[in-house]
Amino acid sequence: MKIKLSTVRVVAFVGPAGTGKSLRAQLVARWNDVDFIIDDGLLIADGRILAGKSAKGEKNLVRAIRRALFQYEDHKETVIDVLSKECPCKVMVIATSLSMAEKIIAALGLPLPEKIIDITDVATKEEIRCALRQRHEKGQHIIPVIRAQVRRNFTGKLVGHIRDFFKHPGRDEGERTIVCPPFSFYGTLSIAPTAVADIVDHVSRRSVQSKGIREIKIFPMEDSIRIEIFVDFYLGRFSLLAAGRALRRRIVFAVRYLAGMDVSSVDVLIQGVESDERSGFPILPGKWRNSEQI
Repeated sequence: MKIKLSTVRVVAFVGPAGTGKSLRAQLVARWNDVDFIIDDGLLIADGRILAGKSAKGEKNLVRAIRRALFQYEDHKETVIDVLSKECPCKVMVIATSLSMAEKIIAALGLPLPEKIIDITDVATKEEIRCALRQRHEKGQHIIPVIRAQVRRNFTGKLVGHIRDFFKHPGRDEGERTIVCPPFSFYGTLSIAPTAVADIVDHVSRRSVQSKGIREIKIFPMEDSIRIEIFVDFYLGRFSLLAAGRALRRRIVFAVRYLAGMDVSSVDVLIQGVESDERSGFPILPGKWRNSEQI
Protein backbone atom coordinates (compact mmCIF):
# COMPACT_ATOMS: atom_id res chain seq x y z
CA MET A 1 0.00 0.00 0.00
CA LYS A 2 2.82 2.41 0.83
CA ILE A 3 4.28 1.97 -2.68
CA LYS A 4 0.83 2.38 -4.24
CA LEU A 5 0.24 5.78 -2.54
CA SER A 6 3.86 6.93 -2.19
CA THR A 7 3.28 9.95 -4.48
CA VAL A 8 0.37 11.29 -2.40
CA ARG A 9 1.13 14.50 -0.49
CA VAL A 10 -0.63 14.72 2.88
CA VAL A 11 -1.87 17.61 5.01
CA ALA A 12 -3.35 16.98 8.47
CA PHE A 13 -6.14 19.26 9.73
CA VAL A 14 -6.68 18.62 13.45
CA GLY A 15 -8.78 19.89 16.33
CA PRO A 16 -11.08 18.55 19.08
CA ALA A 17 -14.55 17.24 18.14
CA GLY A 18 -17.12 19.95 17.53
CA THR A 19 -14.68 22.85 16.98
CA GLY A 20 -15.68 23.51 13.37
CA LYS A 21 -13.16 21.55 11.28
CA SER A 22 -15.69 20.22 8.77
CA LEU A 23 -17.26 23.68 8.47
CA ARG A 24 -13.93 25.08 7.29
CA ALA A 25 -12.64 21.97 5.52
CA GLN A 26 -13.31 23.08 1.95
CA LEU A 27 -11.84 26.53 2.53
CA VAL A 28 -8.70 25.15 4.19
CA ALA A 29 -8.37 22.58 1.40
CA ARG A 30 -8.49 25.31 -1.25
CA TRP A 31 -5.92 27.44 0.58
CA ASN A 32 -3.55 24.47 0.53
CA ASP A 33 -4.23 23.23 -3.03
CA VAL A 34 -5.74 19.98 -1.73
CA ASP A 35 -7.38 17.62 -4.23
CA PHE A 36 -9.17 15.31 -1.77
CA ILE A 37 -10.48 15.47 1.79
CA ILE A 38 -10.65 12.48 4.14
CA ASP A 39 -13.21 13.15 6.86
CA ASP A 40 -14.97 10.63 9.15
CA GLY A 41 -14.43 7.69 6.80
CA LEU A 42 -15.27 9.51 3.57
CA LEU A 43 -13.07 10.43 0.61
CA ILE A 44 -14.43 13.75 -0.69
CA ALA A 45 -13.66 15.98 -3.68
CA ASP A 46 -15.54 19.16 -4.65
CA GLY A 47 -18.32 18.42 -2.16
CA ARG A 48 -18.93 14.92 -3.53
CA ILE A 49 -18.27 11.50 -2.00
CA LEU A 50 -15.88 9.48 -4.14
CA ALA A 51 -15.44 6.50 -1.81
CA GLY A 52 -15.89 5.35 1.78
CA LYS A 53 -18.71 5.37 4.28
CA SER A 54 -19.50 8.01 6.89
CA ALA A 55 -18.71 7.17 10.49
CA LYS A 56 -21.58 9.51 11.42
CA GLY A 57 -23.97 7.00 9.88
CA GLU A 58 -23.00 4.21 12.28
CA LYS A 59 -25.47 3.31 15.03
CA ASN A 60 -23.00 2.92 17.90
CA LEU A 61 -19.80 4.58 19.05
CA VAL A 62 -17.35 1.74 18.61
CA ARG A 63 -18.30 1.08 15.00
CA ALA A 64 -18.15 4.82 14.30
CA ILE A 65 -14.61 5.07 15.69
CA ARG A 66 -13.47 1.99 13.75
CA ARG A 67 -15.07 3.38 10.59
CA ALA A 68 -13.34 6.74 10.99
CA LEU A 69 -9.99 4.97 11.51
CA PHE A 70 -10.48 2.75 8.41
CA GLN A 71 -10.31 -0.48 10.39
CA TYR A 72 -12.76 -2.29 8.10
CA GLU A 73 -10.83 -3.93 5.27
CA ASP A 74 -13.34 -3.50 2.44
CA HIS A 75 -13.95 0.12 3.42
CA LYS A 76 -10.23 0.86 3.48
CA GLU A 77 -9.52 -0.85 0.15
CA THR A 78 -12.17 1.15 -1.73
CA VAL A 79 -10.57 4.42 -0.63
CA ILE A 80 -7.05 3.19 -1.45
CA ASP A 81 -8.15 2.06 -4.92
CA VAL A 82 -9.63 5.47 -5.77
CA LEU A 83 -6.58 7.36 -4.49
CA SER A 84 -4.14 5.08 -6.33
CA LYS A 85 -5.82 5.99 -9.63
CA GLU A 86 -5.46 9.73 -8.89
CA CYS A 87 -1.76 9.73 -7.97
CA PRO A 88 0.05 12.04 -7.76
CA CYS A 89 -2.36 14.12 -5.69
CA LYS A 90 -2.71 16.00 -2.42
CA VAL A 91 -4.94 14.82 0.43
CA MET A 92 -6.10 16.56 3.60
CA VAL A 93 -6.84 14.24 6.54
CA ILE A 94 -9.27 15.69 9.11
CA ALA A 95 -8.96 14.28 12.64
CA THR A 96 -9.64 15.15 16.27
CA SER A 97 -5.94 14.88 17.12
CA LEU A 98 -2.57 14.37 15.48
CA SER A 99 -2.54 10.84 16.91
CA MET A 100 -5.83 10.04 15.18
CA ALA A 101 -4.55 11.56 11.92
CA GLU A 102 -1.46 9.37 12.11
CA LYS A 103 -3.60 6.26 12.64
CA ILE A 104 -5.70 7.09 9.56
CA ILE A 105 -2.57 7.79 7.51
CA ALA A 106 -1.00 4.49 8.62
CA ALA A 107 -4.19 2.51 7.91
CA LEU A 108 -4.36 3.85 4.34
CA GLY A 109 -0.60 3.52 3.75
CA LEU A 110 -0.16 7.25 3.14
CA PRO A 111 3.14 9.15 3.59
CA LEU A 112 3.66 11.27 6.70
CA PRO A 113 2.02 14.72 6.58
CA GLU A 114 4.10 17.51 5.12
CA LYS A 115 1.99 20.09 6.97
CA ILE A 116 -0.15 20.06 10.13
CA ILE A 117 -2.90 22.67 10.47
CA ASP A 118 -4.60 23.16 13.83
CA ILE A 119 -8.16 24.49 14.09
CA THR A 120 -6.78 27.41 16.12
CA ASP A 121 -4.79 28.45 13.02
CA VAL A 122 -7.97 29.11 11.02
CA ALA A 123 -10.64 29.91 13.65
CA THR A 124 -10.81 32.39 16.52
CA LYS A 125 -11.43 31.34 20.12
CA GLU A 126 -14.93 32.79 19.96
CA GLU A 127 -15.73 30.86 16.75
CA ILE A 128 -14.51 27.64 18.37
CA ARG A 129 -16.58 28.31 21.52
CA CYS A 130 -19.65 28.96 19.37
CA ALA A 131 -19.11 25.72 17.42
CA LEU A 132 -18.71 23.71 20.63
CA ARG A 133 -21.86 25.27 22.08
CA GLN A 134 -23.83 24.33 18.96
CA ARG A 135 -22.53 20.76 19.13
CA HIS A 136 -23.40 20.31 22.82
CA GLU A 137 -26.80 22.02 22.71
CA LYS A 138 -28.12 20.74 19.37
CA GLY A 139 -25.98 17.68 18.66
CA GLN A 140 -25.50 18.90 15.09
CA HIS A 141 -22.55 17.88 12.91
CA ILE A 142 -21.41 19.24 9.56
CA ILE A 143 -20.29 17.09 6.65
CA PRO A 144 -18.42 18.87 3.79
CA VAL A 145 -20.63 17.15 1.21
CA ILE A 146 -23.72 18.21 -0.77
CA ARG A 147 -27.04 17.17 0.77
CA ALA A 148 -28.12 14.88 -2.09
CA GLN A 149 -25.05 12.70 -1.53
CA VAL A 150 -25.41 12.59 2.25
CA ARG A 151 -28.91 11.16 1.91
CA ARG A 152 -27.43 8.04 0.30
CA ASN A 153 -24.75 7.56 2.95
CA PHE A 154 -26.33 8.60 6.24
CA THR A 155 -28.89 6.99 8.56
CA GLY A 156 -29.43 9.86 11.00
CA LYS A 157 -31.45 13.07 10.69
CA LEU A 158 -30.64 15.67 8.00
CA VAL A 159 -31.18 19.14 9.48
CA GLY A 160 -30.27 21.39 6.56
CA HIS A 161 -27.43 22.68 4.44
CA ILE A 162 -25.34 25.81 4.10
CA ARG A 163 -23.37 27.48 1.33
CA ASP A 164 -20.53 29.99 1.41
CA PHE A 165 -21.37 33.53 0.37
CA PHE A 166 -18.43 33.66 -2.07
CA LYS A 167 -18.12 31.71 -5.32
CA HIS A 168 -16.21 28.46 -5.61
CA PRO A 169 -14.54 27.01 -8.69
CA GLY A 170 -16.75 23.92 -8.37
CA ARG A 171 -20.53 24.21 -8.41
CA ASP A 172 -21.01 22.06 -5.29
CA GLU A 173 -17.79 22.77 -3.43
CA GLY A 174 -19.24 25.47 -1.18
CA GLU A 175 -22.17 23.38 0.07
CA ARG A 176 -22.08 21.57 3.42
CA THR A 177 -24.76 19.46 5.06
CA ILE A 178 -25.88 19.72 8.69
CA VAL A 179 -26.83 16.40 10.27
CA CYS A 180 -27.80 14.91 13.63
CA PRO A 181 -26.11 11.50 13.82
CA PRO A 182 -27.57 8.64 15.89
CA PHE A 183 -24.93 9.39 18.56
CA SER A 184 -22.54 12.06 19.84
CA PHE A 185 -19.40 11.51 21.84
CA TYR A 186 -16.47 13.34 23.35
CA GLY A 187 -13.17 12.05 24.66
CA THR A 188 -11.88 8.51 24.29
CA LEU A 189 -13.70 5.20 24.40
CA SER A 190 -12.42 1.73 25.21
CA ILE A 191 -14.14 -1.57 25.93
CA ALA A 192 -12.50 -4.08 28.27
CA PRO A 193 -12.84 -7.84 27.71
CA THR A 194 -14.68 -8.01 31.05
CA ALA A 195 -17.38 -5.72 29.64
CA VAL A 196 -17.87 -8.04 26.68
CA ALA A 197 -17.98 -10.99 29.07
CA ASP A 198 -20.71 -9.22 31.06
CA ILE A 199 -22.78 -8.82 27.88
CA VAL A 200 -22.33 -12.51 27.06
CA ASP A 201 -23.22 -13.51 30.63
CA HIS A 202 -26.37 -11.36 30.64
CA VAL A 203 -27.58 -12.77 27.32
CA SER A 204 -26.72 -16.36 28.21
CA ARG A 205 -28.59 -16.41 31.53
CA ARG A 206 -31.75 -15.30 29.75
CA SER A 207 -31.53 -17.77 26.88
CA VAL A 208 -33.78 -20.75 26.33
CA GLN A 209 -33.04 -23.78 28.56
CA SER A 210 -29.91 -22.16 30.00
CA LYS A 211 -29.21 -23.43 33.53
CA GLY A 212 -25.94 -21.70 34.36
CA ILE A 213 -22.69 -20.26 33.03
CA ARG A 214 -19.46 -21.92 34.13
CA GLU A 215 -16.90 -19.82 32.27
CA ILE A 216 -16.63 -17.18 29.55
CA LYS A 217 -13.42 -16.62 27.59
CA ILE A 218 -12.80 -13.62 25.32
CA PHE A 219 -9.97 -13.79 22.78
CA PRO A 220 -9.12 -10.43 21.13
CA MET A 221 -8.01 -10.79 17.50
CA GLU A 222 -6.71 -8.28 14.98
CA ASP A 223 -10.09 -7.08 13.67
CA SER A 224 -12.54 -9.00 15.84
CA ILE A 225 -12.98 -11.16 18.93
CA ARG A 226 -13.54 -14.87 19.48
CA ILE A 227 -15.77 -16.07 22.32
CA GLU A 228 -15.90 -19.37 24.19
CA ILE A 229 -18.69 -19.99 26.66
CA PHE A 230 -19.04 -23.06 28.90
CA VAL A 231 -22.66 -23.63 29.88
CA ASP A 232 -25.07 -26.04 31.53
CA PHE A 233 -28.43 -26.64 29.85
CA TYR A 234 -31.78 -28.01 30.89
CA LEU A 235 -33.49 -30.58 28.72
CA GLY A 236 -36.58 -29.02 27.28
CA ARG A 237 -38.67 -28.31 24.24
CA PHE A 238 -35.63 -27.65 22.03
CA SER A 239 -32.76 -30.02 21.34
CA LEU A 240 -29.41 -29.10 22.87
CA LEU A 241 -28.05 -28.36 19.40
CA ALA A 242 -30.90 -25.95 18.67
CA ALA A 243 -30.58 -24.29 22.08
CA GLY A 244 -26.82 -23.88 21.61
CA ARG A 245 -27.23 -22.39 18.15
CA ALA A 246 -29.87 -19.96 19.41
CA LEU A 247 -27.54 -18.88 22.21
CA ARG A 248 -24.71 -18.34 19.75
CA ARG A 249 -26.89 -16.15 17.50
CA ARG A 250 -28.03 -14.04 20.46
CA ILE A 251 -24.46 -13.52 21.67
CA VAL A 252 -23.24 -12.43 18.22
CA PHE A 253 -26.13 -9.97 17.85
CA ALA A 254 -25.75 -8.52 21.36
CA VAL A 255 -21.98 -8.00 21.16
CA ARG A 256 -22.15 -6.46 17.70
CA TYR A 257 -25.05 -4.19 18.63
CA LEU A 258 -24.03 -3.13 22.15
CA ALA A 259 -20.23 -3.09 21.78
CA GLY A 260 -19.93 -2.52 18.04
CA MET A 261 -17.33 -5.27 17.80
CA ASP A 262 -17.06 -7.87 15.07
CA VAL A 263 -17.32 -11.44 16.33
CA SER A 264 -15.34 -13.99 14.33
CA SER A 265 -16.80 -17.01 16.15
CA VAL A 266 -18.71 -18.11 19.24
CA ASP A 267 -18.06 -21.60 20.58
CA VAL A 268 -20.79 -22.85 22.92
CA LEU A 269 -19.48 -25.77 24.93
CA ILE A 270 -22.07 -27.77 26.87
CA GLN A 271 -20.56 -28.94 30.16
CA GLY A 272 -23.60 -30.43 31.83
CA VAL A 273 -27.25 -31.22 31.21
CA GLU A 274 -30.05 -31.57 33.76
CA SER A 275 -33.75 -32.24 33.56
CA ASP A 276 -36.11 -29.43 34.37
CA GLU A 277 -38.86 -30.92 36.51
CA ARG A 278 -41.32 -28.41 35.10
CA SER A 279 -40.62 -29.52 31.53
CA GLY A 280 -41.28 -33.21 32.12
CA PHE A 281 -38.13 -34.21 30.27
CA PRO A 282 -36.12 -36.81 32.24
CA ILE A 283 -32.36 -37.13 31.77
CA LEU A 284 -30.53 -40.40 31.24
CA PRO A 285 -27.66 -40.60 33.75
CA GLY A 286 -24.19 -40.22 32.21
CA LYS A 287 -25.38 -39.41 28.71
CA TRP A 288 -24.04 -35.84 28.67
CA ARG A 289 -20.90 -36.13 30.75
CA ASN A 290 -18.58 -34.84 28.04
CA SER A 291 -18.76 -31.30 26.72
CA GLU A 292 -20.21 -30.84 23.28
CA GLN A 293 -19.09 -28.00 21.01
CA ILE A 294 -21.82 -26.31 19.03
